[in-house]
Amino acid sequence: MQGTITQAEYQAFQQAYDFFNTELFGGTLPNVLVTLQRHAKAYGYFSPERFVGRTEQEAAHELAMNPDHFGRTDELILSTLVHEMTHVWQKAYGAMPRRGYHDKQWAAKMKEVGLHPSDTGASGGKETGQSVTHYIIEGGPFAVAFAKLQTTGFTLRWQSRADDPARKKKAASKTKYTCTTCGQNAWAKPATSLICGECYDDGEGEIRIMEAEE
Repeated sequence: MQGTITQAEYQAFQQAYDFFNTELFGGTLPNVLVTLQRHAKAYGYFSPERFVGRTEQEAAHELAMNPDHFGRTDELILSTLVHEMTHVWQKAYGAMPRRGYHDKQWAAKMKEVGLHPSDTGASGGKETGQSVTHYIIEGGPFAVAFAKLQTTGFTLRWQSRADDPARKKKAASKTKYTCTTCGQNAWAKPATSLICGECYDDGEGEIRIMEAEE
């Protein structure tokens, strides 16, 4: 079983890519290299011609998915996949805007496939801009296609522990402390009194207290 983890996870995303390519884009999208990448706070990203062939003169786009945000439902995770697939569509058949920008052409295609662009992720948000997410249109093409995919028994099986609520709660319970003299850092519970071991004895009998970051 352990030997199939990589194959199963990447195969699932390839299966989803091929499925939505057929259902939502008429099978017109080119092949891409789907990767799992942690990238700041992004749920995913599209990078045109990020890969080149080692033995042949060819290039491939990268469609990356961030496993740190897989603590959501399969429907929401795959809506991110289709969000990025819409960028693939625009690269192939439209006019790409500047890097990272979401323009009116992309927004119109998003709504056509059943995802409503919004910078807030909710109704009423801006549909274009540098940082734009989306929400699923109820009863729209994506929602219908995902329901169809579910009937095949499709499921995503892995997520990053960074999206584990218990770990997030534990991380939130720790505060960063910094020595004002040497800059050394330490982490502890809020309201803890810490003494810097490096600067404890400065030859003048003064004890250096580490201060919490606000």
